[in-house]
Amino acid sequence: MSLDQPSRRAFLAGSVVTLGAGGAYYLTRSDEDTAHAQSATFHSTDETSPLDVDLAGKPIMGSPDAPLEIYYWTDFQCPFCEQFERETLPGLVSDYVEPGQVRIIFIPLAYFGADSMTAAVASKCVWDQVREDEPTAYWNWHTAVFDEQGEKNAGWAAADNLIEYTRSVSGVDAEALESCLEDRRSELESEVETDGERAQSLRVSGTPTFIVFNPAAETAGRLVGAQPNDRFDDAIERIENA
Repeated sequence: MSLDQPSRRAFLAGSVVTLGAGGAYYLTRSDEDTAHAQSATFHSTDETSPLDVDLAGKPIMGSPDAPLEIYYWTDFQCPFCEQFERETLPGLVSDYVEPGQVRIIFIPLAYFGADSMTAAVASKCVWDQVREDEPTAYWNWHTAVFDEQGEKNAGWAAADNLIEYTRSVSGVDAEALESCLEDRRSELESEVETDGERAQSLRVSGTPTFIVFNPAAETAGRLVGAQPNDRFDDAIERIENA
């Protein structure tokens, strides 16, 4: 199989082809501005995807019937994730998500330590809180946290600060988040750890990493780092037409 071609049934062998790489933070590294307007809807599901990713508890942006999927592994402390969301994600939403061509599965990880884990757990708390009645409120919270991003493990993503940011987010109850962080932290940390283990089995070793997946054609390709929109355009076209 040529490395410049999408892989058919690659997800079964855990060998999704890499279509591009850019700025990213990796597990092996020891160191190391505005709200994102969008009108795409969010939904939830209890399915397990053909990539063997448990979709329960994960925010999914876009139509449940979208023919293509983008799996997005992120860390709230990752500066390249913030760059992607600021520079590239709005174009993906307007060009592919809103027209119903792509849905995006958000999978927060904890690559950078305790504060990353706290943010990932808080993300799960917020999604559980809003997904039935007001799922788009999750996006308000998600972008508010990225807008507060500071230096890695400097405390900006500690529980008290996340709760404080939440007080200004419409549709999200800060007190409910605080209770969730106190009562369900161990349970939700286990879920984040399981997500991380599955990511590693798919050779996701840094954030942001993306897998563009066509369930009908069983083709998949990987993008790594804060890629520009034209790299996603190319990847989506290749996976769609493979």
